[in-house]
Amino acid sequence: MESTLNDNGHANRGGTNGWEPNPADAVQKLRETGGQEVNNLMADVQDLLGRVAHVADPEIARLRTKVEGGLTAAKKALVDGTDRVQRHAKNAMSAGDSYVRDQPWQAVGIAAVAGLVVGFLVARR
Repeated sequence: MESTLNDNGHANRGGTNGWEPNPADAVQKLRETGGQEVNNLMADVQDLLGRVAHVADPEIARLRTKVEGGLTAAKKALVDGTDRVQRHAKNAMSAGDSYVRDQPWQAVGIAAVAGLVVGFLVARR
């Protein structure tokens, strides 16, 4: 079987289907689905803040400042959390990939045992 190295230094073996899971793609899909809802919420809150910006009441001004600070903190936490999840996903994928490449028969055995357990549990229903 023919083998070449890809951009990551891993061997590309002939006969594979070319599909390799990419953590960055999973994170991007998560950003698109869940991120869109969060972006909509933040846009709505910013719109609301813009609508009450002309009100001179000191209590509303204090509340507006507090909400703006909360929005800023939420955006930062979202970016930090996304980066952390992406980093952990890449590490987990790399560790799993390395294990399977280094010990393929153990990986096949683990997959077979997991399949038997799932099959047994499904059959009991």
